[in-house]
Amino acid sequence: MKKLINFLLFIGVSAIYAQNSLSGKITDTDNQPLLGVEVYSEQLHKGTVTNENGTYNIQNIPNGKVTFNFTFLGFKTVSKEFNFNNENISFDLHLEESIFKIDEVIISTPFNKLQSENVMKVERLSARALQKTGATTLAEGITNIAGVSQVSTGTSIGKPVIRGLSGNRVLVYTQGIRLENQQFGGEHGLGINDAGVAGVEVIKGPASLLYGSDALGGVLYIQPEKFAPENTTKLNVNQRYFSNTLGTNTSVGLTSSLKNWQFLARGTYAQHADYKTPDYRVTNTRFKEKDLKLGVGFHEKNFSSELRYNFNNSKLGLTEGIGEQTKETHFETPYQDIDNHIISLHNHIFFKNSKLDIDLGYTINNRKEFEEHEEHEEEETEEEHEEHEEGEAALDMKLKTFSYNTKYHLPKFGKFEVLLGAQGLHQTNTNFGEELLIPNATVNDFGVFTTANFELNDNTSFQAGIRYDNRAITTERHEVAHEDEIHIFEAIDKSFNSFTASFGAKTKLFNTVTTRLNIASGFRAPNLAELTSNGVHHGTNRFEVGNNNLVNEKNLQFDLSLDYNTEHFELFANGFYNKLNDYIYLSPTGEIEDDAPVYTYLQEDAKLYGGEFGFHLHPHPLDWLHLESSFETVIGKQDNGNYLPLIPANILKNTLRTEFSNEKWLPNGYASVSLHSYFKQDNVSEFETATPAYNLVNLGIGGDIIISKYTFTTSLTINNLLDKKYINHLSRLKPDNIFNPGRNIVLGINFTL
Repeated sequence: MKKLINFLLFIGVSAIYAQNSLSGKITDTDNQPLLGVEVYSEQLHKGTVTNENGTYNIQNIPNGKVTFNFTFLGFKTVSKEFNFNNENISFDLHLEESIFKIDEVIISTPFNKLQSENVMKVERLSARALQKTGATTLAEGITNIAGVSQVSTGTSIGKPVIRGLSGNRVLVYTQGIRLENQQFGGEHGLGINDAGVAGVEVIKGPASLLYGSDALGGVLYIQPEKFAPENTTKLNVNQRYFSNTLGTNTSVGLTSSLKNWQFLARGTYAQHADYKTPDYRVTNTRFKEKDLKLGVGFHEKNFSSELRYNFNNSKLGLTEGIGEQTKETHFETPYQDIDNHIISLHNHIFFKNSKLDIDLGYTINNRKEFEEHEEHEEEETEEEHEEHEEGEAALDMKLKTFSYNTKYHLPKFGKFEVLLGAQGLHQTNTNFGEELLIPNATVNDFGVFTTANFELNDNTSFQAGIRYDNRAITTERHEVAHEDEIHIFEAIDKSFNSFTASFGAKTKLFNTVTTRLNIASGFRAPNLAELTSNGVHHGTNRFEVGNNNLVNEKNLQFDLSLDYNTEHFELFANGFYNKLNDYIYLSPTGEIEDDAPVYTYLQEDAKLYGGEFGFHLHPHPLDWLHLESSFETVIGKQDNGNYLPLIPANILKNTLRTEFSNEKWLPNGYASVSLHSYFKQDNVSEFETATPAYNLVNLGIGGDIIISKYTFTTSLTINNLLDKKYINHLSRLKPDNIFNPGRNIVLGINFTL
């Protein structure tokens, strides 16, 4: 890896300085200059904004074909490809107003097109929209995307669920590389702080063609924040307060961009006490988080490189029920102490008519779990608590993963775009504690793929591809003495192979209806926990026993989406049918071991179907008023007639939102009230119980406050306004009849100097 990194950096440093530049003027349809239009290239990770005259100028652009996106709130996004060859290009642009939303560039798909041009429908939530939700964690925030929910353990641990599939069936990408942090554990959360995140994209459906194993159910693609515009330096401060957990989240970021170098640094600290229901606080659901993000970008002729590093430390309490009512933040056992190190290096090498992308990643995840210590005096000082926190961990696992992803964009041939790629990883899991949940193991992945895009005309395009993957897993044999028994982890040496393919088509009918049809296959190799587990998972209160006879999960999904758009009305309907072969699931054996019920892993064919449907009304001439409504439904059943576990309840979301702007004191103002109606969930698996229906009311208000020349973005959100007592069907605390959080008032302020 070190030799490859040095070689890539040598290419860039030794290159001759490029004289390419892009400049021009951007106006509205009335020919009035627009201030603050973002001109940005995702390929180069660089850009600028227009000045008060609507003009822009970007220097030091490499030779070759480079795409720039022109984005401004309230106007349609324009994506334009330029072919540079040691020249200065002038490009003026008139932007048209957009009633509903920005047409954003999608990064998680292979050809990085605008959403309106993309064959696959991908949902996106921006950083600003995330903050408006008042969510405590990133996993909670993305549940505002239709078809996305979370399996939660209190307020600190959340695992994404996409159309009823979760865990290792949903692949998470961050900093452009796959996240490997022992996410195969049911009680493990995302482990990513939302500070320093530019936005989140969600692919709903099989994405194995692009990402390999673990993308059977979809992909959560987390985009890091952008560098500052060229030749500028910015200091950003973000502060949030959460009334329910008495929590704070403080983040400070500094970005600076020179002629061909870019720098970024951000530090974040969050602290929360036990969350409160309408009746009580849930003991030991407190958590703390420290997060550091660093970035360096470099650009030269025919070469662009970006190096990022993220360190995250999370301490998460694991509740065992309702106990002492306290607002303290020191930890009681059991709790987890997790370190994540994520290093990514992205390189783009531009040729005359083609491009090579080389992405390298290295992650280190160290997960420690501390169990009950011996009884001490009734009253302990803070120092004594801290000493207990730093004691020897019962469970101590370290997961190291090196990953690579290469993509070669062939020269465009007429209306054909073709991409060739190879991906893989080398992963080791090592145990250091007395307790073992999974053994020492090595995992090797390798995959090759090709995909092509064909634009028949401005309204119709097609996309197809095929891929081959291999995953090899080897583990060591372990014998672990526990109480009066010996837990045995037998060694395994297995290889899993799979071919996947996809086909999609998009066409526009009658200038108002966009239709997308996608058919894709996916696969997932059994993970280490499913193959080898032999112990108690405290976060889920289960004794899990692995099954080394498991085979690949495979699926075939059909997606049909219809979008009807006029100037003041938007209607969407997304339907899917997902056929899964050899679906892996946990089943109770009826036995008890180590005071916990025993579950083992089995396989059965299954199917999921449902969709998301809704509308957005923007009546004329009431331009400040928006009425949005959506309905989400998923049904999951095994072929033997049993329902699948952890399927979210049907939900109807209605939001009334107003937008207003007073340039003197509150630009970009908004106010909203929403009603989320969760239906009764009685389609439950063998070891689940039905969940009653309930309604939640949320309020939000905010906008930009301008003081002198500085802009302060403010938000006030009240979630669960009526302090409703409820239990979400996907709460891991549901078996203990523990309520979800009550009313939560979230105050946020964000400003840039």
